[in-house]
This record gives sequence, structure tokens and C-alpha cells, in this order.
Amino acid sequence: MMAGMKFEYDESGSTFFYFLTSFLGLVLLPCTFYFWPAATNEEDQEKDCCEVFQRKHSRLKKPEKWKGLRKNTQRGLILVGWAVMAILVYKLQQFDYEYANFDPYDILGVGVGSSVAEIKKAYRKQSLVYHPDKPTGDERKFMRLNKAYLALTDDDARRNYERYGHPDGPGAMHFGIALPSWIVEKENSLWVLGLYGLVFMIALPTVVAIWWYRSSKFSNDQVLLDTTQLYYYFFHKTPHMVFKRALMVLAASLEFEKGHNHEIVERPTDNVELPQLIKQLPNLGEKNKERPLCFAYSMKARSLLHAHLSRMKLPDNTLDQDRLYIVKCCPILIQEMVTCVSQLIMLAHAGRIARLPSLDTIEACMKLSSNIVQALWDSKNPLLQLPHVTEESLRHFVSKRRPVKTIEQLLSLSSTERHHVLRSLSEEEFNDVMIVCRKMPKIEMNVNYEVVDDDDSGVFTAGAIVTVTVNLRRRPMGEVYEHTLQETEQRLDGQEKDEESLALSVGKKSGWKKPQPKKGGKSKGGKSQPQKKKQHQQPTAKKEEEHQEEKKEKSKKNKLAGSQQQGQRAEVIEEKADQDTDEDDSASHSDESLAEEADTESHRDDKHANTADDDAEWERFQKGLTKREKALEGKSKMSHTVHCPYFPDDKQEYWWTYVCDRKKHMLSTAPYQITNLVDHEEVQLKFTAPQKPGIYSYQVCLRSDSYLGLDQNQDIKLDVKEAREIPTEHPQWLECTSDEDDDDDNEIGKDDGEDSEYTTDEEVTDESDEE
Repeated sequence: MMAGMKFEYDESGSTFFYFLTSFLGLVLLPCTFYFWPAATNEEDQEKDCCEVFQRKHSRLKKPEKWKGLRKNTQRGLILVGWAVMAILVYKLQQFDYEYANFDPYDILGVGVGSSVAEIKKAYRKQSLVYHPDKPTGDERKFMRLNKAYLALTDDDARRNYERYGHPDGPGAMHFGIALPSWIVEKENSLWVLGLYGLVFMIALPTVVAIWWYRSSKFSNDQVLLDTTQLYYYFFHKTPHMVFKRALMVLAASLEFEKGHNHEIVERPTDNVELPQLIKQLPNLGEKNKERPLCFAYSMKARSLLHAHLSRMKLPDNTLDQDRLYIVKCCPILIQEMVTCVSQLIMLAHAGRIARLPSLDTIEACMKLSSNIVQALWDSKNPLLQLPHVTEESLRHFVSKRRPVKTIEQLLSLSSTERHHVLRSLSEEEFNDVMIVCRKMPKIEMNVNYEVVDDDDSGVFTAGAIVTVTVNLRRRPMGEVYEHTLQETEQRLDGQEKDEESLALSVGKKSGWKKPQPKKGGKSKGGKSQPQKKKQHQQPTAKKEEEHQEEKKEKSKKNKLAGSQQQGQRAEVIEEKADQDTDEDDSASHSDESLAEEADTESHRDDKHANTADDDAEWERFQKGLTKREKALEGKSKMSHTVHCPYFPDDKQEYWWTYVCDRKKHMLSTAPYQITNLVDHEEVQLKFTAPQKPGIYSYQVCLRSDSYLGLDQNQDIKLDVKEAREIPTEHPQWLECTSDEDDDDDNEIGKDDGEDSEYTTDEEVTDESDEE
């Protein structure tokens, strides 16, 4: 250890306070960010006077007791932690001010130019207050007061203060260990060892083992692995599964069984209420003996899901609470079902399994999500998603002029037609319906497909990888249809005004003008008069004879003039020959200049084309980088809140997009779930083109997991050509081989006729002797 250096455990000094402050800061910042309860914005929540929505809103606004107690406990602990943090920071400031800023004049309370008598007087006055023997004494302050007095009266202390800033002179370097001193005391050694053993050998391994035991049962989406195996079994057993069969498999999930999930509640009242409920539900399939479809937990979950889809009233404190929990778990389980079916389809394409699940199976699973979120069967009208719309009011939506079957058709009507269709509702209920309709999503889907290849991206060859880019743009329906309605109403108003003005103008003209007879009026016999003769008529016989005589006279005159002009023609020909030579020279020069200009223009065009290609490649490269960055960032789970009064919790809009072959009932790409469609999103789907040439049709599908009647399909066609042959020879390879042959010949020539740079004198003399 170096001289003048001192190590000690600092229990109450600055090092310990710095350690506590930094430790609390590291703990409090993330805890405040993650565990502080977020306040709900009531203004952003959907306003709806529907009775079901009001019950859901009151239930969400009033959380359970243990949740409220947990939130209050979290807030209290976080506030206590920040209060301790503030106290520690204040103490550190005081410590820095007391020890780093030693000013004897300030401590004694005298001016800089004070005399020795004034300093002694101030010292006596304060020592009577802070002396340790006095009732108001303070040892630390008295020590500082004594050092300040010495610094101003004693010569050695004053010299040290002026040179080193402290009357004690240069002190030893101090290192404080931020641990309390009782840790190294002999009396506490057994307790310290016991504490270390309890924390690091018992508590820490136990916590890690419990965490690993619980997390190993779940997948990445927090679904039980046993449930995933159950899905694989049933979808492999039943490749073609209808909607109700998929609902039975969903109800058999082990998340609804108390042995796998401790949150499941089994009540004595279930023995009375469940049989009564099962009698009211048709087509429940209670006679099915498959395991675990026939188990008690599965029958209970299935009956509650049937009651939920039928919008039946259940007892509030018993079965309705179980229904809320089961319905809340369904979206995650349905996504796991879709993933399992898509993986089985890919395994069947790879030849790993014999049975290929059909396209109807995976689409039936997707329908489950939107039906459960909206509490409607797949055969019900999508207009029942709207508030205040019931089965009785649906009869007003059907008319001979225009039957309304979807929400888009309802919004496309004029205001008068909407009021007529919704005439059974009051004005407030009508406004509620319009608010929900305007917030419904309208998705614009644009599809581009190509083969990502540098040579030719527009040619689809057998076995090539086809990339389908799906661009999705989301807008509220009110923004789309209100604008179109305004345009149509303005156009109709304009047409009506034009028709009225035309009618008025026609009426005025017919009032004072007499009707004029038609040009091609009818004759007495009722037949129309013949039209005028054509201008170009055939010549008569007399005109033909006159024309022939004129031709003969012209021929005689031409013969006489030709004999006279023969002499002049020779002179003219010579002059023309001279002029032609001059013109040929000038033309050759002009042709050369034109060729040069054409060459420069072609070079410019080539440069522009090359720059355009470079820009396109650069844009494609930048798009690839942005896509990689998005993939690294991860997918967001926030998009838009769904209007779902029968769903127990707030739901975000999610979408599935995939490519399929409708003719073969096959899935071409795995469904991609879009969870962050706020305004615009781009998705790429890839699949392998068929191995045989021909024209193939596919369908790009977009399905919602929250709404009914908003699915979209778009057809694409591939003209698959034969695959290109693998080149066995290439000009670059030929050039390389020729260059290698030339190098080999040169090396042989060097060996034969030239001496190597490593040849020695003895080898040269030996060769000369042999010669």
C-alpha cells in the first residue's frame, strides 16, 4: 500500500451515501416506468349508449379488489423510494458544502478584513452555543469552528490554509468502501456467512428453478405447450375441419382446466346452472365421446362459448364471470391454432406428414376470432355489430330498391335513405350507429408480385421464388364515404338544376316561335323527296371524244418542243454535274456531323439509363435496410381500438394476409399477422412457383380478426415459363482458361530459354561444360 493512503469501511460517510443514491436510482427509474399504473383517458374511449357497452365500460373502470390493492401498493412503494432518494441527495449536497467548501470567515460569521479581537469575540460567542458540554452543543460544528479560529489566528494553521485550503495541511488520500463496518467484525462473522448462504445458495437457486419450471410450460405467445400439442393432434386427425368442430377444439384448450391454470374457478353452482344452460343450446355436441372433448371443463367452456355467440343472458356472479375469462383468452389461442394449421400444411408440402389440412380448416379458425370478438355466429348479418341493431330492426334494411347487407352499403346511402333504413331508432341511437360506422376501418389493398432477379424480374420460371408485396392503407369509413357522398349529392344537385334550366328554356322557346318545317319533309305520298345528285358523275360519250382530241394536240406540241430543247439539255447536264459534286461534299460533311450528334445523344441516353438503374437499385437497397431495421425493432401490438361491447377487454385491430390456391383448396404462404396497421403497412409474402409451365391463378386474401364483413380477396395470375438451363460454358470462363493457358506457355518458355532469378553460378558453368 502506498504511503498516505487509507482504506476503511464507510458506514456513514459520503461513499455510502453515493452508493445508496446510485443503487436507488437504478432501481426506481425502471420500476416507475413499468409499474406505475397508467391513467385511462376517458375522452379517447368510445362513447356509446348501448347497454352492453355501458356494462363493459363500468366493469373496466372498476377493477377487481386485489388489482386495486396491488396498484395502490405499487404507487406507495414507488413514492417512498423517491422520498428516500430526495433525502439522500439533500444529504450529499450538505456534505459537499461542508467538506469541500471550507471558509473560516463564513464559519465564524465575520468579514474578510476583521481584526483579531473581532475574530476572538465571534469565536467565543459561537463556542458558547456549539460546545459539546452545552445543551445546544454540536461536536461536528464545534470542530469546524475551532479549525476556522486556528486558521485565522495561528500562524502555522493560516499558512496551511493559504497553501492547501485547509488548516490541517495536506491530508492522506481517503478511500471509503461503501459497506457497513459490522460486516467484517468478528462477532458477526457467523451471521454474515449464514446470510450469504441463505441468499446465494438457497433463495436465488429456488427463484430461478420456479421461474424456469413455469416458463418452460409456455410458448413465446404464453400458450401452454400441452395445448399446442392438442391442436396438432386434432388438426392432423381432421384435415378438413368445419367451424363448429374448430370451436370444439378451442373449448378443449388446457388453459380452461384447473389443473393447468390456477385462475380457473370451479363453483358448486355449476352442477345446477350448467345442465340448464346445455338444454337451451342446440347443436352443442354433448354426445361426443372424444377425449378431452367430453371432459367436464371442455363441456363448460364449449357451452359458455355457444352462449356467448348467441348473446344469451347468464348469471352475473357465476357463469358470466367464467364466460368473460374464457372469451378473453380466445384471441391468443386462435392465433396459436392458425399457426399450428399453417405449420402442418408446410410439413405436408415437404412430405413429412401424409395428411394435408385444407384451406377451409385454417379459414374456419380465422373466422372464430372475429365471431367471438363480436359475439355472432358465422351465419349472422354483419350489421348486428352496430349498436341498437337487432334481429327485428334488420327487416328495415331490406327493400326492393336497394337491399343493405353490409356497413359499407349503409354508409354509401344518402342521409335521407339512412334515416329511412334506421327509422326504428331514435335520434340518439341513430347518432350512435353513425359514430361507430364512421370509425370502422376501410382497407385499400394493392398487390404487386415479381421474381426478385437482377436479369428479368417480370418473367416467372418454373420453381422460382415469387415475392408478393401487399401494400395496405387504412382509413376510417366515414372519411372515405362521406367525401364520395358529398360529391354524388353535389353532382345530382347540379344535374337537377341543369334539367330545370333546360326545361325552362324549352318552354320559353316553344311559347313564341312557330314550328319550322323539316328540310327533308314528306311528300303527299308519304315518301321522302330524293336527295341531291352527287357531284362526281360519269362522263358522257361526247365528253370522252373531246378529251381524246385534246390529248393528240398536246402530244404534237411536245414533240416540236423536244427537238428544240435537246441542245440546251447538254449544257444544263454539265452544270448540274458540277453542282452535284459540291452538294455531295457538303452532304458528306453534314452526315458526319449528324452521326456525331447521334453518338453523343446515344451516350447521354445510356448515361441517363445507367443513372436511373443505379437510383432504382439504391432505392431497393434502402427499402431492404428499412425492412431489416423494422424487423430488428420488433412488431408493435397497438393499432386501433375495436368496437366490441361483448368482448370483456379492450381489443386492437389485427389482420391476416396470405396467398392461396382456391381451385386446389391449398395454402401457398403461411398467414402473416399484421398487428401494427395504423395508417400504412407493407408485407411481403413468398412462395415457390409451380414446377410445370402454364398459367396459374392465385388469390391474395386479407382477413380481420375483429370485424365481420371486411375481408378482401384479390386474384393474381402467373404465366410460368420453363426453367432456364444451367450454363455449362460462359465467356468469362473461356477468357480465364485462355489466360491461364497463355501463362502456362509463358512459364514453359521461361523454363526453356530463360534463366530463373534463383539460378546459381555453378548451374550455369555445368550447362556450358555440357555444351
